Amino acid sequence: MGEDGTEGAGIVVKLDDLLHARRMTLTELAERIGITLANLSILKTGKAKAIRFSTLEAICRELDCQPGDLLGYEPAV
Repeated sequence: MGEDGTEGAGIVVKLDDLLHARRMTLTELAERIGITLANLSILKTGKAKAIRFSTLEAICRELDCQPGDLLGYEPAV
């Protein structure tokens, strides 16, 4: 846990940018990878505490990207 009590606060999910670049909606991606829109939304907003490798693989497959394109690290200031 971080100093402010948040877990994983330094991990940034860049799903919005990838979806925009590929002109795909969150709903469309959710349908393509077989995950609920609610769970994908939690990931998109950065509120997820974890991601399954199978979900990460499916997102990378559908968005033709690498895990590093989806996830970033920004140290707390």
